[in-house]
Amino acid sequence: MRILTGLQPSGKLHIGNYFGAIQPAIQLQDEGDAFYFIADYHAMTSTQDPKALSENVRDLAIDFLACGLDPEKATFFRQSAIPEVHELAWILSVVCPMGLLERCHSYKDKVAKGISANHGLFAYPVLMAADILLYDANVVPVGEDQKQHLEVTRDLVGKINEVYGEGILTLPEPRIRESIAKVPGIDGQKMSKSYGNTIPMFGAKKATRKTIMKIVTDTTAVEDPKPVEGSNIIALYKLFAEEPEIAQMVADFEAGGYGYGDFKQRLFDAYWDHFEPMRAKREELEKDPGQIDSILAAGAEKAREHATGVLDRIRKATGLA
Repeated sequence: MRILTGLQPSGKLHIGNYFGAIQPAIQLQDEGDAFYFIADYHAMTSTQDPKALSENVRDLAIDFLACGLDPEKATFFRQSAIPEVHELAWILSVVCPMGLLERCHSYKDKVAKGISANHGLFAYPVLMAADILLYDANVVPVGEDQKQHLEVTRDLVGKINEVYGEGILTLPEPRIRESIAKVPGIDGQKMSKSYGNTIPMFGAKKATRKTIMKIVTDTTAVEDPKPVEGSNIIALYKLFAEEPEIAQMVADFEAGGYGYGDFKQRLFDAYWDHFEPMRAKREELEKDPGQIDSILAAGAEKAREHATGVLDRIRKATGLA
């Protein structure tokens, strides 16, 4: 089984990124042949600042490694180190119906939020399909917001097979952990940089505590029972705490006598403890930037070796070789 996932270097990571993408990827590296990449080409649809993009790439590499990515188990590389991905994207483009891309919600949502309606943003799903198909990936961990893009990938496999013959490309399957596919932000919406409602993975202690204390709650008095259903505090606490601790918080919600500030402090303590070993690892990695470069270069060499073989197969099938 080959597993592939990519993450955009679009700024500081938050806990929604961690539980939705990074943690599942780390766990899957023990289940098969894992290919993990930093999607810097994709990030260019929203980041045109060269310095910011470069810094974001390095930060993401450090974050991924600090969270447990093992370069001895997983192939870890920058998307832009593999130029073959663009040739495959073009081949997929010539069989991709316009309507397939026009129906994609992500494009419409981003344009509605003020992002420039450029070709890269519109054709994003085709490049994503090339990212996946270039490595014969069988399993792709994705969040709910990327599920439609993976369906586009599967549709394009069908189009290629229809035009050029069966078995040229590997049909990937999504892997979605439904229980945490949508991590709530401090305002109750899905956690997203676009909404400004995130909790950082590696934020400063005082600033992060202040953020958690801003979680939106109702006006229930301290002495009264609190509604459990729909509680953002409990939903977030479940990501970090053990079952007995979760049960105790639920019981205290229902009993009354505790203010929301108390529950938010419990959430902060659980959050801080969860990321403590990762923070220590991150500080260690930051001291040796050459190590990061070496890991990414080695990963790119391995990834490109496989990508070249897959592209040779596709070029022969399509008459390009």
